[in-house]
Amino acid sequence: MSAAFRAILAALLVAVVVICGALYVGFRNGQASAADADDGSSGKIASLDLHSILGPQVVDQQLVGLAFRQVERVYYKPVDAQTLLAGEHNGLLAYLKYALKSKHSAMQPALPDLSATQDQATDLHALDRQLAYAQDHYATYLGAQGRTQLTEAALSGMLGSLHDPYTVYLSPKEISQLNEQLNGGNFGGIGVFIYQLKSGQVILQPIDGLPASRSGMRQNEVVDRIDGSSISGMSLDKIERMIRGPEGTSVTITTHPYKKTAQHQYRITREIIHVPTVHSKMEDGYEYIRLSDFGETSADEVRKALLSGKAHGAKGTILDLRDNGGGLLDAAVNISSFFVPKGVIVTEIDRQGNRDPQFATGNTISGITPVAILVNGYTASASEITSGALQDYKIATLVGTKTFGKGVVQGIFSMPNGGALKITTQRYVTPSGRDIQHKGIQPDIVVDQSADPALFDTPKDKQLQAAKAFLERSAR
Repeated sequence: MSAAFRAILAALLVAVVVICGALYVGFRNGQASAADADDGSSGKIASLDLHSILGPQVVDQQLVGLAFRQVERVYYKPVDAQTLLAGEHNGLLAYLKYALKSKHSAMQPALPDLSATQDQATDLHALDRQLAYAQDHYATYLGAQGRTQLTEAALSGMLGSLHDPYTVYLSPKEISQLNEQLNGGNFGGIGVFIYQLKSGQVILQPIDGLPASRSGMRQNEVVDRIDGSSISGMSLDKIERMIRGPEGTSVTITTHPYKKTAQHQYRITREIIHVPTVHSKMEDGYEYIRLSDFGETSADEVRKALLSGKAHGAKGTILDLRDNGGGLLDAAVNISSFFVPKGVIVTEIDRQGNRDPQFATGNTISGITPVAILVNGYTASASEITSGALQDYKIATLVGTKTFGKGVVQGIFSMPNGGALKITTQRYVTPSGRDIQHKGIQPDIVVDQSADPALFDTPKDKQLQAAKAFLERSAR
């Protein structure tokens, strides 16, 4: 393939990828809890064997160049090019020191220092040279995936240099997991929500009607062993992988009830699972809706729950957003619109100060008030958009503890290797103009309680009891 053709194809890749983005407002361990899928065009690009077409070094340079240009173009604050160059340098060096420590402890990796010129073409060339130097000198010591690992280290270092926990590079595996969570997930599993407590204990909450629930598993079971292997010290990600598996296969899980010792063993056959984001029921005459995240199906699920409560004569609504780290901006606007008849739900503001208000959709559901929203320190982002809007319009009363305080919005930008950039593109304010970044939202009724999911929706749930007491007073 001629150099001219490679250059043309590389330019087309840039043009296609840059336009693929989706707004995302989530928080989970410093990153999004959900992300929108791209429009399909970047998926076609990602399916090509780019390394065979362009050569591995060209692809790596394209990824680094894309990240540099995208950050400079859309990040919600001005960015100094030197910050990104230094970030790539530090990311590569940190990874090399870590990766070479065990196998080549005597090796002291070093990279040339680079200075930004404020000319984009020159700065991009400097980024390319730095990555190429690292790959040429050290990739062979890192194994078959050495070049890829160094490219991802360069990307992570660049975005990490902004010291913004929400602006990150997502590997193809990470973006796939994020999309799965957003879309509700269709995978071989047993139908449980999985939580890890600060103590390290892993809690399972079976979903009604799915395999774990049908096996007799009860709420808030603590996992001890999976297929005979102790899970002590395992990461949550590994535990999830052990529980999941092909449809029709089985898994044996040994558990004990939270704060008890008697063990139970369940042998469960996996099925294709679509995980709902809503758990709802009538709670002492009120429609109780617990929303786990703001995904693709969340608005429809909340709508059905609200209509079900109305049909069964619910005296009001309890929307439980505790431990909800957010998700899609559209989902937050749509769900808020079930309660807010008209007006602004949230306003986004970019670095030039341009304001983009998102208005109620007009799909209000009557007869679902009064409303109490349960919040805590892990109620974040999209959850805060909905909580803030309903509080500003005095439609809902917030019960619990102060929310997390994430008042920024991210865009998800697809990359040719199947990964993605998640970049903070705007900040947002509530309808009354409140900027909640690092401040959170103060509930109307403060009820201190441990952020322990094992307490939620139990007789010991003081926040839920306070919400019901408020609704009871409001109904008089």
